[in-house]
Amino acid sequence: MHKTSTIAYIILIALTITSALLSKLGTPYVALLILLLAVFKFIAIAFQFMELKKANPFWKVMVVGFVLLFTVIVWAIK
Repeated sequence: MHKTSTIAYIILIALTITSALLSKLGTPYVALLILLLAVFKFIAIAFQFMELKKANPFWKVMVVGFVLLFTVIVWAIK
């Protein structure tokens, strides 16, 4: 793996552990925090490991727009 991929992988593991630790808290905004961490992880995976950073701007906007729309819908349903 390249150095940037290794760093991204370590950050993703740290965010996953953070999500697990946050799930133990009883505050009302825990779900929102975990959802936002998941959005960050989704974007990191898409841009780093799926090579979206080299893609056409249309695809970048579509992926980020999708994840934001999905997040809003999930948060509204909750």
